[in-house]
This record gives sequence, C-alpha cells and structure tokens, in this order.
Amino acid sequence: MKNANPVSWVARALAVLGAVAMMTAAGCKDDAPPAAPKTVADHFTIKIGDVPTHLQVAVYMTEMQRGLMGRTDLGPDDGMIFIYEKPQRMSFWMHDTPTALDIGFFDGSGELREVFTMKPFDETTVSSYSQSLRFAVEMKEGWYAQHQVKPGAKLDTGALAAALKARGFNPTRYGLALP
Repeated sequence: MKNANPVSWVARALAVLGAVAMMTAAGCKDDAPPAAPKTVADHFTIKIGDVPTHLQVAVYMTEMQRGLMGRTDLGPDDGMIFIYEKPQRMSFWMHDTPTALDIGFFDGSGELREVFTMKPFDETTVSSYSQSLRFAVEMKEGWYAQHQVKPGAKLDTGALAAALKARGFNPTRYGLALP
C-alpha cells in the first residue's frame, strides 16, 4: 500500500538526508583528540635579551619546589622559569641540585633586575634585593655573563604568555598580555 501523505514522505526523506549528512560530517572530522596542555617537562623558546633560550615553565608550587633538583642534563641554553602571580621578594636554594646555576630575577615588565650564582647542593638561601619581582630564570652557571645578558635586558613576555597559554594558564593572571 502506498502512502499518499506527502508530508510523511518528505519527513522520511529529510531524516535520511540528515542522517547521511551527519555521517559524512563525522567522517570528515579529525579523529585526533584535542591537544593536551603542555607540562613542566616541555621546553619553550623564550628570548632573554637577544638570546633564545629553551625554558621549562614552572607555575604550580610543586613544580617550583622541585625546580632543577637532580638535573645534570641541561643543554647550553636550557633552563627553567619560575612564574609568580604577584610581585614579591624571591628566595632560592640548591637543595639536591648538582648543577651550578645562575639565577636571574625579573620584574613584571620582564626586565632583568638581578643575577646571582648558586653552587651545587648549597642550601644557603639566595634572596633577591627587590621586592617587586615576578619571574626567576635559572640557567647554567656563567650563562648570563657568556651571553652578555645584564640587568636591563628584557625577557620576551609575549613568548612567555604564549607558553603559559600552552600550559593551560591565563597569562593575565601573571600580569602578561594575552598572545
């Protein structure tokens, strides 16, 4: 028996076409899952002055407390940047850290204000003089001098904001403009 109701025939045809369209769209979709945020293990290229560095970005307190402890595999331009939400005086030590490091302290605008050397396994606290710092960058001992990066040099805050975003953080929370 034929169905004489044209509305029913049109409704069935539209339902079939809709199903086909949905299957086609699903087939065109990229089957790759969305990219997971980067972690502290990832490196980001961020310039200090005119020198590109490969920095790990430590944001969580557990990441900052661990820092570069136990590391002996730092490349010549590898390091770690520590990010703070509010300007403050900073203090670091070398507990369980076998590699001699230099630490540069930067203000919220990304300007290098102070540089100190830290010796392996030395648990003496190295504190900044300034109380208005937002970022600290640890590099191998001698890196700042070797590259003639002195107080006044600028950290590439745009690249830092992009790194924070890639880690899943809102850069404005750390005083940086969105990339």
